[in-house]
Amino acid sequence: MSKKIEFVKSLTDLSAADLKARIQEDELRLKKLEFAHAISPLENPMSIRSLRKDIARLKTMLTQKLAQA
Repeated sequence: MSKKIEFVKSLTDLSAADLKARIQEDELRLKKLEFAHAISPLENPMSIRSLRKDIARLKTMLTQKLAQA
């Protein structure tokens, strides 16, 4: 639970452009992880799920920032 709170707190200082860049980076990383998992199983497949959730949190923060502007 504390990881999620720290992650969200670290996002509050980022601008909308920074959030968009971070989303693109994480989506690319997710694609690479999924591809690697398709070829041979990952040691920790839960990392895919946590990365998907982080991307969702980033998109939520971006939506909130755009709504405030």
